[in-house]
Amino acid sequence: MTNSCGIRGRFRVLCGLVLAGTLILGGCSERNIVENYEEQQTTVTTLTFFGNKYEPENVVVIESIISEFMDENPDIRVSYESLKGSAYYDALEKRMEAGKGDDVFMVNHDILLELEEKNQVADLSGLASIPEYTDLMLSQMAEGEHIHWVPTVVTAFGLYCNLDLLKEYKQEIPENLEDWKKTCSVFKEKGITPVIANNDISLKTLAIGQGFYSVYQDDRQSEVFGNLNSGTEKLSQYLTSGFSIAEEFIQKGFIDAEKALDTKKTEDDLTEFAKGESPFMLTGAWAAGRVEGMDPGFEFAIAPLPILDDGNMLVINPDVRLSINAQSENMDAAVKFVEFFTKEENIRKFADQQSSFSPLKGGSPSTVKAIQPLISCYEENRTVIGTDGQLNLPIWNLTADVSKQLLAGEALENAMEWMDREAAAERGKL
Repeated sequence: MTNSCGIRGRFRVLCGLVLAGTLILGGCSERNIVENYEEQQTTVTTLTFFGNKYEPENVVVIESIISEFMDENPDIRVSYESLKGSAYYDALEKRMEAGKGDDVFMVNHDILLELEEKNQVADLSGLASIPEYTDLMLSQMAEGEHIHWVPTVVTAFGLYCNLDLLKEYKQEIPENLEDWKKTCSVFKEKGITPVIANNDISLKTLAIGQGFYSVYQDDRQSEVFGNLNSGTEKLSQYLTSGFSIAEEFIQKGFIDAEKALDTKKTEDDLTEFAKGESPFMLTGAWAAGRVEGMDPGFEFAIAPLPILDDGNMLVINPDVRLSINAQSENMDAAVKFVEFFTKEENIRKFADQQSSFSPLKGGSPSTVKAIQPLISCYEENRTVIGTDGQLNLPIWNLTADVSKQLLAGEALENAMEWMDREAAAERGKL
């Protein structure tokens, strides 16, 4: 019996100003500002909030939360600015280095390592919302006695499945690695490229999930990540097996490597999948709403990753992480805002829009239909955290670069040697 998780089964970008009562919601590509023009009886504090959530549907939810916060705190005004992709983290790093960092900003695992090293993030252990987080999230957030970030969602990475195309070719959603390979072979023989992949998260999440799955199931994270941090073990010892699956899929033509190398995550890949010409896509489940909004003309679901010999699993991340600038001149207001953003009702609203899970105790997963097959895996803890807080190496960036190397035709052995050298160099910086 296989050990699986029980699967059966425009937006118009708002540019310019939108007037609504006393609120002006500014939103267009790079800057989104919420301002309250009610007459103030006290001095107004202006908070700057910098993030990488730029998609219109995401910004609408963020602006809604900001507006509610300002209604409750008329002495605080919040300005939200967003940038897309890697440009965001470049800008964040430059602002912090120049001493012009925003009061509140979004971080990921890798950039946080740098900011913590430079003491640029404030301790959030006193936030009123901290006790509401699950033990798993607290284990990720805690850095000794300090907490430097709080997640607003738990995102998942899965396998998008075109159910109509699978049915047409008399195939089922794969529930283990052998099933997935056989299904891909059926489509490849018909001249169809089975798997749509992007140049960032598709292959690395597959490798991280497969490589560290047994570590999590055996509850050996502290031991293994401690060894990786010290250099007594190498990343390649755990990730070679997962990346070998990626290499096999490339070599067999299950993935169009040349196309994937130029495919942007949760953007170009979504457009390609929505054409209905391929049965599978590897990317973030949070994009389910965007795919649905493209009116693809077929039914789809997001399944756990079928990358184990005896079943499937899920790669997750504590995500949309908020930090406060340690040099903020508006610390009290910033703390109040982050506490508000992480209230249960706001987390629920944000997680639902993100097709994600709540990081809070008793939190509910998104109600988006396409991600329902992921829930049993999540609840059964058949999961791996893509950027575990106990690992002090920039694994997200390192594995993204390895993915690009494999897509460009580099041999797996060479890519693994490169990754280990880069990891050793990073340890030297600590």
